[in-house]
Amino acid sequence: MIKRIVGLSGILTIGGIFLLSFTTEESIDLSSYSTEGLDLYYVAPNFSEIEEEELFFAPELGRSYVGFKEALAFKESRGDYGVVNQFGYLGKYQFGINTLALIGLKKIGRNEFLNDPALQEKAFYANLSRNKWILRRDIQWFDGKVINGVKVTESGILAAAHLSGPGSVKKYVRSGGVEGFSDAFGTTIRYYMKRFGGYDTSFVVPDRRAKVIF
Repeated sequence: MIKRIVGLSGILTIGGIFLLSFTTEESIDLSSYSTEGLDLYYVAPNFSEIEEEELFFAPELGRSYVGFKEALAFKESRGDYGVVNQFGYLGKYQFGINTLALIGLKKIGRNEFLNDPALQEKAFYANLSRNKWILRRDIQWFDGKVINGVKVTESGILAAAHLSGPGSVKKYVRSGGVEGFSDAFGTTIRYYMKRFGGYDTSFVVPDRRAKVIF
C-alpha cells in the first residue's frame, strides 16, 4: 500500500514538472488589443428593419412629397386604407385615436375614417404640418448632421415623428441619439430617419393649429 502511495506521488511530481516546463515567464502585452478610437456603435435591427426587399420606391415619384408619403404608407400598411392592426391603429398611415383627436377628428367613427381615403390623406398632411411646426427648430439645428451613423434630414425627422410622436424625436436628436424610442414592433427612430431621409417635404407648411377640414 505504501509503495502504491509513493508511486502515485512520484507520478504527480513528474507530471507537475512536465507542465511547468511549458510555462513561460513572459507576461502577455494587451496594449495592442485596445479599442481606443474605434467606432463601437452598433444597432441590432429588428426583422422589419432588415427586409430590404420590401423597400418601396416609385421611380416616377422620386424623392417628391408624394413619393415620401407613399413610401411611408407602404411601410405602415402596404398602402391599405382599410387596415386596422392588432393595436388598433387605423388606415393607410396607421393613425392612433389620440393623434386623430389632436388634428380635429376626435368624434370620427372608425368605419367612417377607414372608408374615406380623402379624409385619411387630409389627416396625414395635417399631422405632418403640426409635427413640422413642433420640430421646426430641430429641423433647423440638426438638418445635415449625423446622429448614430445616419444623416439627419427634414423628411427623416418628420417620418420619425409619425412613428413616435414629435416629443420623442426631440429627445432623440437633442440627446445625440442616446434617448431612443421603438414601437411595439421594435422599429426605431433611427431606422425611420434612415429609411425616409432625403425626400423633399418643403411642400408641407408648418402649422401649430393644423386641423382636418371636411
